[in-house]
Amino acid sequence: MPQLAPAPLASAQAGQPQVAPWAYHGGEFVPLSDARVPITTQALQYGTGVFEGIRAYRQPDGGLALFRAHDHYLRFLASCRMLRIDTGETAQELCRLTVELLDRSDCHGDMYVRPLAYKLRLLPGTPPGVQLRGVSDALSINAFVMGSYTDKQGIKCALSSWRRPPENVLPVRAKITGGYVNNALALDDARAAGYSDAILLNTRGRVAEATTSNVFVVTGGVLTTPPAGADLLEGITRDTVLALAADLPGLSGVVTEVTRDGLFTADEVFLTGTGAELVPVVQIAGRTVGDGQPGPVTRALMAAYDDVVRGRNARYRHWLLPIG
Repeated sequence: MPQLAPAPLASAQAGQPQVAPWAYHGGEFVPLSDARVPITTQALQYGTGVFEGIRAYRQPDGGLALFRAHDHYLRFLASCRMLRIDTGETAQELCRLTVELLDRSDCHGDMYVRPLAYKLRLLPGTPPGVQLRGVSDALSINAFVMGSYTDKQGIKCALSSWRRPPENVLPVRAKITGGYVNNALALDDARAAGYSDAILLNTRGRVAEATTSNVFVVTGGVLTTPPAGADLLEGITRDTVLALAADLPGLSGVVTEVTRDGLFTADEVFLTGTGAELVPVVQIAGRTVGDGQPGPVTRALMAAYDDVVRGRNARYRHWLLPIG
C-alpha cells in the first residue's frame, strides 16, 4: 500500500475527543476519513456486530502501553463466534495491528481503541433478510485520545426500570452492538432524571450491571460482585479488581448474587469498566451510599488500579503491551 499522508490529529471541539488520523479498515491502514461503510451494511441495519473497548495508558517513561489487550481480543473473538463472524485474525495478530495503529497515529495522552467486527454484505445467492450465514464479515479498528472522564468523587445512579435481558433471549456475555439498545435506554432515562448512570436488575430481580460497567458493593468489609449468571458482561476491569482485591490485606472479592436491598444497605458501591475505570457511587435512587463519600476500600482499589495501568506495579506489568 502506498504511504498516504494522514489527516492531522482532529482537535477536540465541544467536548468531542481527539481522534487518531489512521484506522485499520478493509484489511489495511487508511486515513480515518476513508474508513467508511455503505448504508446497506447488514450490521447497521440489524445490529449484527461486536466490539471492544481497550485503553492505552501513558507510562512513567512517557511511552504508551495497551492494558490487557490480549484478554480484550480473546473476548472480542469469542463475541465474534457468537455471531459467526470470522475476522481472519488471532488475538495476537489483532494486538499487533493495534500496536501499529497507535504507533502510526503518534497521539499524545491516554488512548481508547475501538475494534469493531461486523456483518457487511450479502454474499451471491443469499436472499435478503435477518441472518448470520451468507453474509460477509468485516473488521475495523480506530482510536481516539481519552483520559478519565468519570467523577472520582462519586456519582449518583438511578435504579433502572429496564431489565437486563436473560441469556436465553440475548447473549449478554458478548459485546454485541444491537444489544446495547438496552443500555442506551436505561442511561437515557437516568440522565433525564438527573442521574449520571443507571444500575439494571435482571429479570429475577437481582443486580446485573450498570449501563456499561460492572457493579461492586462493600458490606461489613466484604467485597461482592454479581456472577456471570446474573446476565452481565464479565468485564476485564472487573477481573482486574478481583485480582487486586486479593492483594489488599484483609480483603478478598466474593462473586455472588447482589440484591436490590444489598445495594441500598451497602457501605460502599463502585462501578468498573474499561471506559469508566473505577468510579465510586455515592447515591442510588435517592438513597445515600454509606456516608456519601468514596469509601476506604474503593479508594484503595482506585489507587491500586492506577498503579497497575501506569506501570508502577511490577507484579502486573505482563498486562501491559508497550507501543513502539
